[in-house]
Amino acid sequence: MAKGYLIARIRVTDPAQFAVYAKLAAAASQKHGAKPLARGGRFEILEGEERERNVVLEFDSFEKARDYYHSDDYQAAKKEREGAGVAEFVVVEGVD
Repeated sequence: MAKGYLIARIRVTDPAQFAVYAKLAAAASQKHGAKPLARGGRFEILEGEERERNVVLEFDSFEKARDYYHSDDYQAAKKEREGAGVAEFVVVEGVD
């Protein structure tokens, strides 16, 4: 079965509030079996709009990645992110 990946690109506008979100989101991702492959760190924009916070989480399947995003745990974290940044999230299926 192909893995699922949640990819987030975020421009943080309120670091203090974003820190609250990040803590809750990390706990939720751990609870839902995510393996962090990238979380912040060094980056270089090659094309498109810069977003300084880049996250890639690996899940056992596309469905599990999607279920994590829609879970009560993550949605509670997401509410804390409101007003703390501008974000793009996508779930993609890996290759077998």
